[in-house]
Amino acid sequence: MGLNQLDLTIIVIYLAGITAFGLRFRKRQRTLRDYFLADRNIPWWAIALSIVAAETSTLTIISIPGLAYDTNLTFLQVVMGYVVGRVIISFVLLPHYFRGDLYTAYELIERRFGKILRSLTAGLFLITRAAAEGVRVYAVSIVVAIALGTGEVASIAIITALTLIYTFEGGLAAVIWTDVVQTVIYVGGTIVGLVTILHLVPGGWTAIHAAAESAHKLRVFDFTPDFWKPYTFWAGLIGGAFLTTASHGTDQLIVQRLLAARNQRQSVTALLSSGVAILFQFALFLLVGVMLFAFYHAPSAQFGKPDRIYPTFIVTQMPHGLSGLLIAAILAAAMSNLSAALNSLSSSSIIDFYLRRRQALDEKQRIRISRLATLFWALVLFGLAVYSLNSTGRVIEVGLQIASIAYGALLGVFLLGVLTRRANQNGAILGMMCGFVSELYLWRLHVPWTWWVMIGTAVTFGVGYLASLASPEAKSLR
Repeated sequence: MGLNQLDLTIIVIYLAGITAFGLRFRKRQRTLRDYFLADRNIPWWAIALSIVAAETSTLTIISIPGLAYDTNLTFLQVVMGYVVGRVIISFVLLPHYFRGDLYTAYELIERRFGKILRSLTAGLFLITRAAAEGVRVYAVSIVVAIALGTGEVASIAIITALTLIYTFEGGLAAVIWTDVVQTVIYVGGTIVGLVTILHLVPGGWTAIHAAAESAHKLRVFDFTPDFWKPYTFWAGLIGGAFLTTASHGTDQLIVQRLLAARNQRQSVTALLSSGVAILFQFALFLLVGVMLFAFYHAPSAQFGKPDRIYPTFIVTQMPHGLSGLLIAAILAAAMSNLSAALNSLSSSSIIDFYLRRRQALDEKQRIRISRLATLFWALVLFGLAVYSLNSTGRVIEVGLQIASIAYGALLGVFLLGVLTRRANQNGAILGMMCGFVSELYLWRLHVPWTWWVMIGTAVTFGVGYLASLASPEAKSLR
């Protein structure tokens, strides 16, 4: 059926409207605290929605339904681990972040260990976050190319440019408040899509349930004691918990939002409530995939890639107007995630590297340099997204694999800092190197990605602690 003029009008109005909304915050950016932390004056519920938006991308919205289409609902076991990880962060890491006036997660590392390790952890974040984000931005091209018929490179350029405009001007405040709007849009749009599928399948939910049940698509728990299966109960719960403890406790993308809360209590509330929201959201996306299976009854290879199934359905089967809304909803997720990445990459590169050598700059100069850093990272992510056009497989798993390679090393170092007094900088550096190499090795061995962070954390923590035992006692974290 394809999109018509009404659909295109809805998409254009959304893109123009959200960009204009984000630009409303540009006059509020007077200091670096305003630009990178929104003056630490964001309510907990807005931070919670922003966290959900930051960890949701086009990659999630199109690839999770494709995953359920090909398999079942067992990915929810990983999401349950996401909730457990948030509880761990609330008790183990957040109290340390609110002791002092921190702008980035890696300032905590310098306070505990020293400047060298801070540079290493921040540098590892910059490299792996940029690489993972490149894959996420690439996912935008799948949707826009199907919906608008534009080239993949042009699609990436359009979304990157529009997101850059308000992120460049409005800083974290613009990012968080546009996240709130975009979360409502893409969750609401997905619910509309689910209801539409329900009406298009003859027999409604009864027929969908029967088809899904016969194909074993409704299975949530898998207690099979098989280490090599990525979505068993233990791999999901333990792997998801370690992944989220790392991604939400050591990755500047999320930590920056937690630091923007008015106090530690509101930060904890935002983090835990986002866990409930993310469980609902992933269940929704997975259910869409199961329902699409009942609608098409065709192998995913017929669509080229599993990630193309949901966008194809939107463009070819949804009523006009609703299809435009759904495409706008997917673009909302893309822009919210991209804006989060741009601001966090900019904040870490400026705070953790540039300003440590140029401390004499006034606030006006600091904001100007920060905006230039945002522009620089937009160009980098555009280039990485274009490079990712040749990637194969489900992009949700590719993105999670890239991020997981560094998370074990990062989490191991942070745990050495907050859980031990004997660990020192040299030992932690050695542990971090061993943990990172071990995760690269796990990738080559084709170990399921759900185990990578746990193993990398254990190697980093174990090697780092043992290597520190023969060294002088490290300074304690106060």
